[in-house]
Amino acid sequence: MKILITGGCGFVGSNLALFLKKKGFSVHTLDNLTRKGSTYNSNLLKKQKIKNYKINISNIKKIKSLPKYDLILDCCAEAAVEISKNDFDKVINTNLIGTINILKKSKNDKSKIIFISSSRIYPLEEMNKVIKNKNLKSKIKISKMFSEKDKIIGPKTIYGLTKLCSEMLIEEFSYEYKLKYLINRCGVISGPLQFGKQDQGFVSLWIWRHLNKKKLSYIGYGGYGNQIRDVLHIDDLSELILLQIKNINKINNKLFTVGGSKTSYTSLSQLTKLCQKITGNKIKMGKVSKTSSYDIPYYLSDNTHVSNTYRWKPKRNINQVVMDTFLWLKKNKPIIKKYF
Repeated sequence: MKILITGGCGFVGSNLALFLKKKGFSVHTLDNLTRKGSTYNSNLLKKQKIKNYKINISNIKKIKSLPKYDLILDCCAEAAVEISKNDFDKVINTNLIGTINILKKSKNDKSKIIFISSSRIYPLEEMNKVIKNKNLKSKIKISKMFSEKDKIIGPKTIYGLTKLCSEMLIEEFSYEYKLKYLINRCGVISGPLQFGKQDQGFVSLWIWRHLNKKKLSYIGYGGYGNQIRDVLHIDDLSELILLQIKNINKINNKLFTVGGSKTSYTSLSQLTKLCQKITGNKIKMGKVSKTSSYDIPYYLSDNTHVSNTYRWKPKRNINQVVMDTFLWLKKNKPIIKKYF
């Protein structure tokens, strides 16, 4: 099977490319290499003889000129939520126009599609109302988990809107042109090859700052660091994608919520303690009380549907996510420091 991975030199795309190559698939990637760390990842792909097309996904002419693939694994996205407030043209061109272009190519080539979507398709109101007290002085109890059945109508960030629109477009193309697809609506994903920043890849960023004794701050909800996210290890996602590819002729045209769920989740304050323990470094944590209009206090994925369909569930908890990321960062520290 010939596979094209869009965003293939990003964190998720490069991990999937290397994983699927080892499993015997013919893999090419598409990435314009503008994001920090993408050139580092592209060099890893080169060593494994994985060809990358340095193309902007919004360029339909160049997308159409690519070879035919049996499957397109669409991981391309501008994933920084806060950026979408101001640079919405970039977010729309990458996340939405990019998906449209991939769908046009898939229609012409009769390619199957696996789309990496986001938990940020859920409305801000729905995710905020889980926690009534917005000044999070104490730890949050695990309660609600979000699934495919939850409400999706309502303001959700420009980024989240582009991902939801992409999901809907894929369903429309499938209905009219008989494309086979799968959509994975993922929460936070982390692990090696991730160059984290404040609103994307926070686990990697947290470890890097502790490793290098650099400043960090708890931002929003009083500045106590009690916000909770589930965190899926990239290897768990890779194993799921492999199952989906192998079964896509039998199991297709479905939407799945995919995340670390109760197996792997963390608050920022818990993550700080883990990073202190693993790195042996303790840094002074800043405190910013003000909460961004795009921030959420809590998110956990309900994996029931995907687990029942594939007999899959996350194996690796937050401790392993942090340890594996730390070992990669420490080993490659002299090379990768320019990307953070």
